[in-house]
Amino acid sequence: METRAWLLKKHGPVCAYCERRIKPSLITLDHVTPRKGMTAYDRRANLLLACPACNMDKADKSFLAFLLARKSRAASVLRYGEHLSGMLIKLASEIAGPEATERAARLADPDYPYRD
Repeated sequence: METRAWLLKKHGPVCAYCERRIKPSLITLDHVTPRKGMTAYDRRANLLLACPACNMDKADKSFLAFLLARKSRAASVLRYGEHLSGMLIKLASEIAGPEATERAARLADPDYPYRD
């Protein structure tokens, strides 16, 4: 299944950076590590759904710089980017902190009965 469709099915049209819900037709795919013309970065472990505003704001910034500018983004990435590479998850977890990391793990558990 195509990555965009897979992410939409998994999370719905929610921005992985700001958690804003938008029309499915308007949500974009963002390369977490900017691709700069290289197709090797088109793998699923490097793509997130993003609203147009966040995608434009991130542009070619590094993932670290983008998350540090607004730490709440790191917590959102933990929730909507569990498919990312281990290195990117670790980085987001360190920025978000232990509480946000634990919350993301709780929400990812299919047996967790609540929506925090």
